[in-house]
Amino acid sequence: MGLLAGVVGVQLPILLILAFLPMLGIAGAYARLNRDEPNCGNGYTWVGVSLGPWLGFLTGWLLLVGVILFLAYTCAIVGSVLLQLAAKFGLHSIGGVPLDPNATLVCTVIGLVVLALVAVTAATGLAKAARFQVVLLGFEYVTIVGFCLVGIVFGHQPFEWAWFNPFGFASVTALTQGLVLAVFIYWGWDAAFSVTEETTTPGASARSGYLTLCTALALFLTGAIAFQRVLSPAELVAHPADALAYFAARLAAEPWATLPLLALLLSAVASMLAALIPTARQALAMGRDATLGSVWTRVHPKYGTPAAATGLAALVAVLIAMLSVVIPQVGAMVLASINAVGILVALYYGLTALACAVRFRALLRAGPGPALKVVVVPALSGLVMFGIGGVLVHSYLTKSDHLALDPDNGYFQLLCPGVVIALGLAVAAVAKWGRRSDYFGTGRGTDDLAIELRAEEADHAR
Repeated sequence: MGLLAGVVGVQLPILLILAFLPMLGIAGAYARLNRDEPNCGNGYTWVGVSLGPWLGFLTGWLLLVGVILFLAYTCAIVGSVLLQLAAKFGLHSIGGVPLDPNATLVCTVIGLVVLALVAVTAATGLAKAARFQVVLLGFEYVTIVGFCLVGIVFGHQPFEWAWFNPFGFASVTALTQGLVLAVFIYWGWDAAFSVTEETTTPGASARSGYLTLCTALALFLTGAIAFQRVLSPAELVAHPADALAYFAARLAAEPWATLPLLALLLSAVASMLAALIPTARQALAMGRDATLGSVWTRVHPKYGTPAAATGLAALVAVLIAMLSVVIPQVGAMVLASINAVGILVALYYGLTALACAVRFRALLRAGPGPALKVVVVPALSGLVMFGIGGVLVHSYLTKSDHLALDPDNGYFQLLCPGVVIALGLAVAAVAKWGRRSDYFGTGRGTDDLAIELRAEEADHAR
């Protein structure tokens, strides 16, 4: 909230609504494509058929690498928040080892243990993972919404309808920069579409995706209004990283002020789980098409989940996280990639939305309703994502005047996603000419019955 407020000031609520609109259009594209072709590879499969196998592979690759980098980066954050909580309960060391929430190595190791537990949960049944996710998010929502409602009712800053004025931004530049940041806080709503093969009704994925996206909007709006009722714009800008803790401290004394910190921890754990589940299924879809190795396709005989892909994705994230600690250059690359992850997200969301418009372009002749819903809105949403990605690229190019191994260097921030894309094209070349994958002949994904996931688990989870 603090970071966004520093860009757009008190126009934060309307900014969140404006950023939501292209995501809603892309959600519509996912829902229509999923109804036409349910596949746990979703964008990778849909883009491959509609726009070509190279772009399809790149769509799957960007999601796969982006999430693994996110998991590696999040480990240290989870460890740090956990140690902050431990300190509040008087636990400052274990066996002579200081539990410093600012110590990167200790935080990363603790975060890796949490990631391992999350991976086990994800691999031992979708229903179990769903129930665990409900508990995590239930506590988070109750806590955060409770504090926000208190802030809205008792905050001393005056509420103003001008916060919702789309013409109230200080400048077009402020609006553009704010949208670039705000769009990506919705990242992850599409995870529901990755389990479409584990449900007996593919429409359940669309409902879950819409529900997740709309719930995120409601929570963000509630939070934005509450923060602006309690904190002045100057206070929000001064606390970009610890805005939630500062907000809670202004509303309640200890131990109640600790609850949002606990909610933040559970939110981070839930994010790990929500990221790992679709990543494993994306890798499985790519593996069964021979665009990745067959090891990614192994399904657990008891739980019916892509356990091998789950474990491998977590393992790669663990290796990257540990290398980031011991090799500063790797750590700089991971941080720069995370800073620039918006470019990767813009690409794969934009490509998927355009795939919908291209696949169903014949509906342009079916009347204004279907034409707008299935072709025009997805196409515009995809172009908006490309535009946002372009703004990010331009901002990095103009941020620095030379290349340096620094996570804050603009050229380096741009180089890292460039390396991810180039590496993806190299892996695609190996799949096409080395593995002779049929995917690069047709762009069509393997039938979902070729490797059967257990639908009953997901049905019980709903």
